[in-house]
Amino acid sequence: MQKAKAIELDVAVVDGVELSGSWNRMFVPRAISEYDLSVLDEITSIPGAESLGYCYQCGKCTAVCPVDTVGDYSPRKIFRRTQLGASLIDSPDLWLCTTCRNCLRVCPKEVNMIKIMPAVREQAVLQGKAPEELLTAFENTARYGNPIGESPRKRAEWTKSAGVPVPIMSQKKAPVDVLWFVECYPAYHPRGKEASIALARIFDALHVDFGILGTEEKCAGDSQRMAGERGLFEMLAEHNIKMLSKYTFNQIVVTDPHAYNAFLHEYPKMGGEWPVQHYTQYLSQRLSDLAFVRDIPKRITFHDPCYLGRHNGEYEAPRRLLNALPGAELVEMGHCRETSYCCGGGGGGMWLDSFTRDYSSQRLSEKRVREAVEYGADILAVTCPYEVPRFEDAVKSTGNAGKLAVMDIAELVAYSMGLIDELVMAH
Repeated sequence: MQKAKAIELDVAVVDGVELSGSWNRMFVPRAISEYDLSVLDEITSIPGAESLGYCYQCGKCTAVCPVDTVGDYSPRKIFRRTQLGASLIDSPDLWLCTTCRNCLRVCPKEVNMIKIMPAVREQAVLQGKAPEELLTAFENTARYGNPIGESPRKRAEWTKSAGVPVPIMSQKKAPVDVLWFVECYPAYHPRGKEASIALARIFDALHVDFGILGTEEKCAGDSQRMAGERGLFEMLAEHNIKMLSKYTFNQIVVTDPHAYNAFLHEYPKMGGEWPVQHYTQYLSQRLSDLAFVRDIPKRITFHDPCYLGRHNGEYEAPRRLLNALPGAELVEMGHCRETSYCCGGGGGGMWLDSFTRDYSSQRLSEKRVREAVEYGADILAVTCPYEVPRFEDAVKSTGNAGKLAVMDIAELVAYSMGLIDELVMAH
C-alpha cells in the first residue's frame, strides 16, 4: 500500500487565510499536493472508471448505500481509501458493490459505480484476483451456459412439469408472437422452475402465441459482465443473438430483470436489437384478460428489483398486477421504489455470499426480510429469479419461518387465476 506523505508546516495559507502553530497542525495536518495519488490515477485511467476521480466527498452515497447499512463500505469511502494509496484492485471493497445504482441516483458529481466497478473488476479478473466462488460461477457459465453448473441438456426439462404446452422454437418451426427468454435460475432452480410453470400456465390461459429457445438458450450474462467478465458476457451474447436470429418473432419477454437490462442496453450494441419487455410489463398490459377466480386475503409487500426499478425505471407494472389480485392488500415498505433496498444478488453478489459474509453484520436479504416483517406483510412478492431463494433463506435465518412467504408475482397471479392449486405459505 502506498501511503500519503504527511507534512508539518509552521505556516499554511488556506483560502487566503494564514494559519500557523497548533492551529495549523490541528486543521491542516496534510497538504493535498503531498498525497501520492498514483493509485487513484491508475484506477481513473481504466476506461469506464474515470468518474471515480470526480468524487468530492459529500457523503450522499453513503447515506443511501445498502451495503454500508450492513458494513463499512460506500463509494465515498472507496474514493478516500484509493486517494490515500490503497489499491482498489486488491481490496475486498471491489467485490462488495451490488451495482444497485442507488449511489448514482443521488450523486451530484455523477460518480458512476455502474461503470467503475465492472471496469476495475475486469482488471482484477485478468490478474487472477477475483474471489474463488465468483470464478466458479464464471467457469460454470463458460462450460455449461449457466452459473449453477447444470447440464445444458436439462435446460428445458422444467417444461415437462408445466401441464401445458411450452413450444420450443427448434421443434415448432413457425413464427411466434412472443419469444420467451427464460434464463438460468427459472430453468434450473427448484423455486425458479415453479415460477416458470406458473408463467407458462398464464401464457397458455391468455392464448399467447409463444415459444422458448430451450437448450439453445444460454445465460444472458449481464451479471457476469457487471462482475468483471466482459469477455464471457460477449461470448454468451453472441451465442444468444445467433440463436434468436434463426427465428421469427415480434418481441422478447424475459423473466429476469438482469436479462431485461442486457437485451435493452447491451445486446443492441452487438447487433441483437428486438422489442423487449419484462413479464410483469407484458402481463400488466393484458390485465383485463386475466380472469381471477380466487381471493388472496393476505397483506402483500413488494421488493423492487434494482435492475427493473432503479436501472430501468419500471415501478408500476408489478404493482398494477398486485393491486389487481382480489382480496389482497398491498403494503409498501419504507424503502420502496427509487429508495428500495437491494437483495444483495446483483453485480455478482449472487455468487459471493461466502465472501461478503466476512465484511457485513447481516446479509442484505436478511435486512429486507426484517423490514417486510416490520410492516406486517404475510407475503413478500418478488419478480427477479435471484430473489426467491435469497429471501427464503433469509426468512429462515432471521427466525421468521412460517411468518413470511416469498412468492414470485407469476405464482400469485397464476394462483388467483386458478392455474396452480396452492400457495406454499411457508418454506
